Formats: sequence, C-alpha cells, structure tokens
Amino acid sequence: MEPDASAPADLVKLFTDGACSGNPGPGGWAYILQHPASGQVRDASGAEPETTNNRMELAGVIEGLASLKRRCQVEVVTDSQYVAKGIKEWMPNWKRRGWQRKEGNTLKPVMNVDLWKRLDELLTQHDVRVTHVLGHRGHAENEACDRMAVEAYKALKRNR
Repeated sequence: MEPDASAPADLVKLFTDGACSGNPGPGGWAYILQHPASGQVRDASGAEPETTNNRMELAGVIEGLASLKRRCQVEVVTDSQYVAKGIKEWMPNWKRRGWQRKEGNTLKPVMNVDLWKRLDELLTQHDVRVTHVLGHRGHAENEACDRMAVEAYKALKRNR
C-alpha cells in the first residue's frame, strides 16, 4: 500500500471477516489493518474448532482492535450486518437493559454476550466508525479476509 501523506496520522482501516464450516462447526476469523498515512499493512487470522459464524465475525473485529497499541480513529469495514448493526444500533439498548435484548414483550439474554462485552471495552479505547460492505462482491480486502478466515479453519481441521 502506498503511503497517503494527506491521511490523518491516527487513522487505521480495519477490514474483518469470519467464516464457519457448519453453524456450529469449525470457524475462522481474519483481519487486515491498514495505516494509510504510512502505507503499513498487517494482518492476522485464527480459528476455533467448534463455533458459529457470528462468533467468528465478532472475533475478527475484537482481535483487530485488540492489536492496536494506542488510541486511533478506526474505520471498521465488515460484511456482517450482525456486527455492523450490533455496534451502531443494538448495543446501546442491550447495555441499557443489562445486556438483555427485547423479543416481543420479554427480555432475553444477548447471544454471544461475552464477545459483545469485550468488543464494547475495545470500542471505548478508540474512535470507531463502522462501514458495512456486501460480502463476496469483489471488495478486495473483504475477499482477502474471507480467504484468510476459511484457510484458518481448514488448517485447524487438517492439524487435528
């Protein structure tokens, strides 16, 4: 990636994805972090033997944010509406209700609350904006994250 001298020094772009073979089943997560001002790029991926697609989508964002060493402006780019809507719309209400979600007239526990709480902690450490992209539609970094996440769970399956 070429450095962009006009980009803010504290801006990073975090591209994430999760994948699962079965739901539940073996799953993988991945992220790509870009620092436009310097042109630096780093990525990572991982896998779990028994998980869900939503947990892997969350894990990609969590791992990417957790890798940052100082407060940044972060643009999170995800193809997961679960993650995007969760951060932008649902989480404030869940927190207000003690991590409960409304289902009809009753309150039920938020699914994956352990990951949502960890994500909430990380979001307070940065200035985050979320962008939703359509998956499998040619977005270069989203496609790369998808390949990395799939490869991570396939490698896990091969090594078991």
